[in-house]
Amino acid sequence: MKFSILPLVFVLLNLNPIFAQQPTASEVLEKAIAYHDPNGNWANFNQTFQVTMTTPNNADRVSDITINLPEAYFSLTATRDRLETTFTIDKGTCTTSITDSIAQKGARTPCETAALYKNYYTYLYGLPMKLKDPGANLSPKVEKVRFKDKDYLKLKVTYDETVGSDVWFFYFNPTTYAMEVYQFFKGDPNGKGKDTGEYILLSEETTVQGIKMPKIREWYYNKDDKYLGTDTITK
Repeated sequence: MKFSILPLVFVLLNLNPIFAQQPTASEVLEKAIAYHDPNGNWANFNQTFQVTMTTPNNADRVSDITINLPEAYFSLTATRDRLETTFTIDKGTCTTSITDSIAQKGARTPCETAALYKNYYTYLYGLPMKLKDPGANLSPKVEKVRFKDKDYLKLKVTYDETVGSDVWFFYFNPTTYAMEVYQFFKGDPNGKGKDTGEYILLSEETTVQGIKMPKIREWYYNKDDKYLGTDTITK
């Protein structure tokens, strides 16, 4: 009996997209890093940039930030309503314009605040590269989700207890692998942490030392979508 294999080949070729292998979480992250930091510049990052924070019913806060990773140096000069404060950490040594005597009683010490700012800006402006740091635990599952009327590849990251307790999610453009949203919960998002934390919408891009950074970051509560403020790279 004679038969042709051509129809079978045609069917298999057309079914192929259905069986196409979805990228793993590690592959998505690598593609995202390749998009944002194509030349691997983050490890030697040494730049000063300016971020303007706009919040409802408050004056803008303008922050000049220096991150020098090779020299373990960080500085922040923040100005709001003509009041200027500075925080510097140079190889672990802290100096600030705020003295312990004028710090609010029971609040963080000025140098604790300096460390907080250093970790905050180095982490958020080093994403997604910072997701490769020791203590970051990438879930192997990649979720295809729709968030704010857009399709994304969603990754989950938790941290060792010594690093942090928040649960983070990162949303990547499924075509370019650009990071367009990140989100965190203070605990299990399906349990006690459900109504905690915030999500941040990222838009536009600016290039700093060859790294594509989101230029605009809009912050909202997870619980009720309440708008909190916007951080914009202005220089």
